[in-house]
Amino acid sequence: MAKSETSLFARMVVRVAAVLLFGAAGLVVAAWFYARTAADVAYDRLLQGAAVQIVENLAIIDGKVEVTVPASAFKLLALAERDRIFYRVIGPQGRTLTGYADLQPDPRKLPKSDEVSLLSSHFRGSPVRMAIAGRRFFDPSFTGPAYAIVAQTTEARHALISELTSRATGLVGIMSLFGLAGAVLAVGYSLRPLNRLGAALRQRDPRDLTELAVEAPREMRPFVDSINHFMGRLGGRLKQSERFVADSAHQIRTPLTAISAQLNMVDETGLDQASREHLDRARERVTEMARLIHQLLSHALVIHRFESTALAPVDLVAVTRHAFRAAVPITIDPDIVVSFEAPETPVIVMADTLSLREAITNIIDNAVRHGAVTRLEVRVRTEGETQAVVEVEDDGPGIGAEDWTRLTQRFAASSGGKGVSGLGFAIASEVTQALGGRLWHRPATATERFAVVMTLPLAPEAADRKEG
Repeated sequence: MAKSETSLFARMVVRVAAVLLFGAAGLVVAAWFYARTAADVAYDRLLQGAAVQIVENLAIIDGKVEVTVPASAFKLLALAERDRIFYRVIGPQGRTLTGYADLQPDPRKLPKSDEVSLLSSHFRGSPVRMAIAGRRFFDPSFTGPAYAIVAQTTEARHALISELTSRATGLVGIMSLFGLAGAVLAVGYSLRPLNRLGAALRQRDPRDLTELAVEAPREMRPFVDSINHFMGRLGGRLKQSERFVADSAHQIRTPLTAISAQLNMVDETGLDQASREHLDRARERVTEMARLIHQLLSHALVIHRFESTALAPVDLVAVTRHAFRAAVPITIDPDIVVSFEAPETPVIVMADTLSLREAITNIIDNAVRHGAVTRLEVRVRTEGETQAVVEVEDDGPGIGAEDWTRLTQRFAASSGGKGVSGLGFAIASEVTQALGGRLWHRPATATERFAVVMTLPLAPEAADRKEG
C-alpha cells in the first residue's frame, strides 16, 4: 500500500510559510537592533546637551570655579517621567562642586579637553547612561580640566525600544500574513496545470487510450509524456489481448467441433452396453468442454470490451429477444412451455450490446439446462421511473440462498454437486455490475416460481421521457 503524502499545494505553502517565518524573525531582530540604536542616539543626545550646558556655565570668579546649573539642562530629560536623573560637577583637584559626590565614573573614561564621553554604568543599584563633558580652563588662578557628569536611568529608553520593536513586529506580522496569502494564491495559480491534467484524466473515458492533449508548463512535459507513453503501451497490450481472444476462439473451437463430429459418426451397432456408456460420457465431456471454452472466451471478450468499448444506448427488449433465441435450442423438450414477454416500446439502457447479450444468454441457458422442468418464462419490463428489469423464471428447484454467492463466482457449483454453472453467472454478474445494475435471485415460494432477476438503470433520455 502506497504511503499517503500531503498534497503538493500544502507542501509548497508550508515551505513558503517557513521562509516567511525565518524572514520575519530576521526582520524583527533587525528592528530590535534599529530601535535600540535609535533610542540610544535620541537619549544620548539629550544627555550630551545637558552635560555641555552645565560645563559651559562654569566660570572662575575671584579665583574660584563657580557653577550655575541651568534648569533648561534637565527640562527635556525630565520628560521621561519613569527615569531618575543624577549629575555632578567636578572642579580642580577632582573636588565635587555640586551634585552627587558618589557619582564616580571610570577615570579612564574621562574625556580629554573639550570633548563629551558616553558610557553605561550602574549607580545606586540601577543601570544608568552617563554623559561626561569636559572643559579646560587657562586662568592664573586655575589651569586644568573641569567636568560635568549627567546620568539617567534607562527605563525610558528600554520602553522606547520595546515600543518601536512591537510596532515593527506588528508591521512585519501583517506584511507576512499578506505575503503568505499572496503565496497561497500564487501557488494555487501555479498548480492549475496539475489540476487541469488531473481533471482531464478523471473525465476521460476509461477506454480512451489516445494521447493527452493538455496544455502544460515545460516542467510538467516529462510527466505528460510518461502518461502518454504508458497509455500507448497499455493500448498495445489490449490489442494483443484482443488478438489472443480471437485466435483462441478459432484454434480451440475448430478441433472440438471436429472431435464432436467424429464421436457422432461412431457406429454404435457393434458396441456393447459398457462401450455405449463410455461413448455417451465422452460426448457429454466434449460438449461440456466446448461450452466451458465458449464461456472462457466470452468472459475474456466481455472484459476486453468493457475496457475498450464505450457504452451506448441499447434497446434491452431487442437484446433480450436475441439472447432468448440463441439460448433456447430448437430441440428443447416439447413438454417445456417457453414464453417471452416484453413491452412494445423500446426499453433503452446504456450498455455494450455484445456483453449484455452474452450475460442474458448465460442466465437463460442456465435456466434451460438446470432449472426448467415444464415452464420457462423470460420477461422484460420497467420498474418505476429509472429501472429496467430482465426476469428469467422457471419451475425448477431453484438456488438456495447459501449457494447464490458461490454461483456468481467462477467455476462454482451448487452445494448438491449438480449443475455446474461454470462462468455463466460470473459473466452475468460482472456485466451487470459494470453497467451499474444488480443481479439477484427470487426464491421459489408457494405462489411464485424461482427467478433470476437483472436490474439495470434506464438511459437518462429514456428516464426523462418516462417522467414526462
